Amino acid sequence: MDELTGGTAAAVAARDSYGRLLALLSAATSDLAAAEDALADAFEAAVRTWPGQGVPANPDGWLLAVARNRLRDWWKSAAVQRGVALDADRHAPVHVDDLDVDAIPDRRLELMLVCAHPAIDRAVHTPLMLNTVLGFTAEQIGRAFSMPASTMATRLVRAKRRVKSARIPFRIPDRSDLPARMAAVLEAVYGAYVIDWATTGPQDRRLPGEALHLAEVLTTLVPDDPEAHGLAALVQLSAARAGARTDGQGRFVPLAEQDPARWDHRLIGRAHEHLRAAHARGRLGRFQIEAAIQAVHCARAQTGATDWHSLLNLHRLLQDVAPSLGGGVALAAVTAEVDGPEAGLALLEPAHRFQPARALRAHLLERLGRRPEAAAAYEDAVALTHDPAERRYLRDRLRSVRE
Repeated sequence: MDELTGGTAAAVAARDSYGRLLALLSAATSDLAAAEDALADAFEAAVRTWPGQGVPANPDGWLLAVARNRLRDWWKSAAVQRGVALDADRHAPVHVDDLDVDAIPDRRLELMLVCAHPAIDRAVHTPLMLNTVLGFTAEQIGRAFSMPASTMATRLVRAKRRVKSARIPFRIPDRSDLPARMAAVLEAVYGAYVIDWATTGPQDRRLPGEALHLAEVLTTLVPDDPEAHGLAALVQLSAARAGARTDGQGRFVPLAEQDPARWDHRLIGRAHEHLRAAHARGRLGRFQIEAAIQAVHCARAQTGATDWHSLLNLHRLLQDVAPSLGGGVALAAVTAEVDGPEAGLALLEPAHRFQPARALRAHLLERLGRRPEAAAAYEDAVALTHDPAERRYLRDRLRSVRE
């Protein structure tokens, strides 16, 4: 990080290391809110001091040490005010030079399972993981869950207080307790991948690396869970095409126009291993179906064509097993390829302000020659799009229909 300025280095650490550092602090304290406050103080200190003093050789170690010292000060205050006994080993200050954060195991998985504890409201399990472990803001999560940011923030604060009041242990639970929590954990890993693509620009994305790593870890934690393998395959197949989503000039390239030679075929091969492992378990689920859909798209690298009829059957099955707004839009898109744009358009809710729905509606209206309507839909889609490359692509389409 020597080449980065102090402020930039702090931003990079916040983006790449927040979840790991918070998991370490939370595991030591069993107090999620206090760990968050201490880590926030550490990042504030970094922004204040690194520009003048230079970036430390081990930024994560520096941040962890400062945060632990903040917690130590708080514990001392708590001991005076409420008689909390201090643990000399845990509460002693840690010298930066003696701290090797890379030698400490990654505790994020334990923190994710804490967030999925039955004592916490089930509806907030996945948002809590996305916020605490993966560093997404209440605004980003609220947008993904179609909820005001203020409402989401209130629910997150309430859930973090519940972690402390219920004295939830920060550890991997017994295997008998894992199945009840795994659905929320899988949803959070997938949600992290989706939100990162939907709400950040290419220069800020830390995923799919994080999602790939966590999905692989989950398959080792619960190797007999077919949905864990399905999730790993889904993330890998999606990530395999990441490099082809923009061209050499940074312009967005739709999936149907991507060059399969630019896909990561090693990741595609690994994904197929997970799909075979999932199939061997004999229990079908949402993530396996979504992964199968992505596998059909990736098969174009070998066949040279997309099997739209197989995709249509898979999308219909997905909507039966796990109906969703995004899944409905994808079904409409594939239906348009098989049965024509009128059939696809009939499956879209005209008034719904969901970006993929507006973008698809504009595309189908353009195919039908209904240019004024297509232009209005493209305008809506541009306003709802956060990715710069995709926004430029939609603006180009808008100019085209207007001309």
